[in-house]
Amino acid sequence: MKNKISIKSKFEIDALREGGKILAEVLELLKSKAKPGISGDYLDELAEKEIKKAGGEPSFKNYVSHKGSCPFPAALCFSINDEIVHGIPYGKILKEGDIVGIDLGVKYKNLFTDAAITVAVDKINPELEKLMEATKKSLEMGIAQVRPGNRINDIGTAIQKYAEENGFSVVRDLGGHGVGRAVHEEPFIPNFKQRDKGAKLISGMVIAIEPMLNIGSHYIKLDKDNWTIKTVDGKYSAHFEHTVTVTDDGFEILTKLF
Repeated sequence: MKNKISIKSKFEIDALREGGKILAEVLELLKSKAKPGISGDYLDELAEKEIKKAGGEPSFKNYVSHKGSCPFPAALCFSINDEIVHGIPYGKILKEGDIVGIDLGVKYKNLFTDAAITVAVDKINPELEKLMEATKKSLEMGIAQVRPGNRINDIGTAIQKYAEENGFSVVRDLGGHGVGRAVHEEPFIPNFKQRDKGAKLISGMVIAIEPMLNIGSHYIKLDKDNWTIKTVDGKYSAHFEHTVTVTDDGFEILTKLF
C-alpha cells in the first residue's frame, strides 16, 4: 500500500489549493440556498454551473466506483437525515427540521479536491444540533493529528474518541482516502482506532478526512438505487470533510475559504 501513496509536487498542491477554494465557495453558496422547499435538482444544477463557471468540472458526475457499477448521475451527493453519504439529489425536496449532507468534488487543472458539509434546514432539534457540532469537531480533531511522522491511525483514533465521548457512533465501513490525482487514492483512512497503525504521514501527501457520525449504531445499508448509504436503524447521520495536505511542520486545509 505504501508504494501506491502519491506525494504531490508544489505545483500540484498550488493547483489543488485553487481548486479547493472553488469547491469551498460553491459549498458555501449551496449552504445558503438549503432552505425548506428547495429541491436537490436545483442545488445540483447550481453546483455544476458554478464549478464550470470557475473553470472546473464536477468530479462526481459519471464517476464509476468499481468495474460494472452504474455511474453516479449527479454533480452533488445529497444525503438527507438517515442517508449517510452518496445520496442522489434528484426528486428530493428539503423541509424544515431536515439535516442534509452536501458532498462535492471538483476537478481543476486535472487535479481533484473533495469536501462535505452537513446543513440544518431551518430549525432542527437539539439532538441534531449536537450531532452536527460533534461531527464537525471530530473532523477538526482528526485534522489536528496531521503532521509528518504521525500515522493514519492517529487520525481515526482522535475522531472516534471525540465522537464516542459525545455519545455518537462512527461509521466503520466507510472512511477518508487519498485524493489529488484521482477522486479516490490510497491510503484508506478509517475514522476509528485500528490495530494497524497505518501508513506514516509524509510531507506532500494529500488526503480527504471525512468522519460520518450516527445517532444510533454504526451499521449501514445500501439503498435500492445502488448508491445511497443509509443507517440500518433509520437514525440520523452527519458528515463533514476537508481535503488536507501534509506540510513540513503540520497540515494545510485546501478546501477552505481564504
